[in-house]
Amino acid sequence: MKPTYSLEQLVPYIRQHSNFYHKHLEHLPENGLTLKDLPLTHVADYWSGSNDLSHWSVLTGDVDDALVLKTGGSTSQGKLAVYSYEEWQALVSTFGASLSAQLNNGDRVANLFFSGDLYASFLFVHDSLAYVERSICEFPFTGNVEPDVLADAIERHRINVLAGVPAQLLQFCAYLAQHRRVLYGVETLLYAGESLFAPQLAILGEMFPNARIASIGYASVDAGLIGASDRDCALGEHRVFDQQTLLEIVDEHTGEVIEECDRTGLLVLTNLTRRLMPLLRYPVGDRACWREPAATPRRKFALKGRSAHSQRVRVGVLSLFTEEIHEIVQRVAHSEQWQLLIEQTGPKDLLSVKWVPEPQLQAVEPVLRELREALLAHYPAIDDLSREGLLEFRVLPCATTDLKLHPRSGKQLRVLDLRVYDVPLQEFV
Repeated sequence: MKPTYSLEQLVPYIRQHSNFYHKHLEHLPENGLTLKDLPLTHVADYWSGSNDLSHWSVLTGDVDDALVLKTGGSTSQGKLAVYSYEEWQALVSTFGASLSAQLNNGDRVANLFFSGDLYASFLFVHDSLAYVERSICEFPFTGNVEPDVLADAIERHRINVLAGVPAQLLQFCAYLAQHRRVLYGVETLLYAGESLFAPQLAILGEMFPNARIASIGYASVDAGLIGASDRDCALGEHRVFDQQTLLEIVDEHTGEVIEECDRTGLLVLTNLTRRLMPLLRYPVGDRACWREPAATPRRKFALKGRSAHSQRVRVGVLSLFTEEIHEIVQRVAHSEQWQLLIEQTGPKDLLSVKWVPEPQLQAVEPVLRELREALLAHYPAIDDLSREGLLEFRVLPCATTDLKLHPRSGKQLRVLDLRVYDVPLQEFV
């Protein structure tokens, strides 16, 4: 019999055992709380002290019978996230069951996600595949497999499903194009970790002409389950895990809960299954809109890019943390005014750090070079992605008036994601 989860059971436990949430909710009555009564979790406060698990105030108990993972595994400064083993099994079993919608009996799946350094994606997908309600065969290559080895193995072992991050799949495509190899036997490409855009879809279509392209599902190591991927979902669309999560879309400026379709706001998650590291009304960092009316079971929603106030920004396999960039710009350029701009130029992401030099600064170029070097030293994956032709990175001095502000609040936006997320086709074939 499957367990049932409810907000009514979760909140009293969290208030009693988590010092962070005890303080966060202390102004509220003990009983009769509904979701709308709870304040949004302030993400920076939530993660404060998370690298010291013995004293992290969010946790409700000791990290003994648990799994420890790192958010943002492509940086050296990722934050730690923890699951009890029971919570991890609930996570992967639910996700695996949802993944059944994207697989067929007899599928032979190459797991191309990344592992090591407490990174979760390979382990998560591997464990989830064990709960798929189909007869499948997994080939756990990891994302570090050499492209020639992978191409040969796909043909030799009749592998027909590739599962990985878009940057890895596109890098593999570059190898195939260089060696004039087209893999007609691949029937499904499942991606996660970053959105796919129209120019990238075209490249994948050339190298895998018979492949259907779909999200493997939407989850993160910090937030856990967020959205399931069904065959009727367009790229970027997912369905809510009704039994395990409470998902909201709220206006980024007013905090108003949005119920109407096609109005974009901040995606906010309450996870009903996690007690060791609880999340109540936690902004996951993405913007989204509803695609179906309220009260629709497993209500469909569409991703609309990263929030302007997101603490973590994903560009390909790269994770950028706004507080880390702020510290670097402040230390090197002595500037509080900066903005991260993400655009798409053909198949490549264009990543720009715009900053306002001090008025008294005589020579901008030396500071620009030092700032660029400091950012590259902190995020070495930028150089790797640039060499692979997947990213163009720029550091640009600008005037204060060049930085975009929120149209209603007038506040400076730290992140401006200008990539086009709407893809008209349900499944790109």
